[in-house]
Amino acid sequence: MMKNSVPAAVILMAAALLGSGCTQETQNRIGRSIQNWTGTNGILEVYAGDKLAKRFIKIDKLSTAAGTSDNTDRPYRYGYGVLDANLNGVADKDEKQVYFEFSDYSTSYIFFADPN
Repeated sequence: MMKNSVPAAVILMAAALLGSGCTQETQNRIGRSIQNWTGTNGILEVYAGDKLAKRFIKIDKLSTAAGTSDNTDRPYRYGYGVLDANLNGVADKDEKQVYFEFSDYSTSYIFFADPN
């Protein structure tokens, strides 16, 4: 009995051909949407000057806010993660997942994938 499925290699080749015709920004958006869908175990560190002020761990993604009527990007990011209150890099039993947002203008931050 013959299956009606398309081989994975054909799908990958088609995606590569379609992607090669896209602008770099479009390719970046596609890449971000795939990463957002698959998720990352991200860490966000927020600094006050040169001192670490807050750390959020176990972040799936950061999102850029967009206007509802004009659909332009807003100057802040938001997401969900565990607030690492004691800054030990571990989600302790008493540390909960929270919603957070931060401005592009007033905050120094680093977002990176957990290396562990």
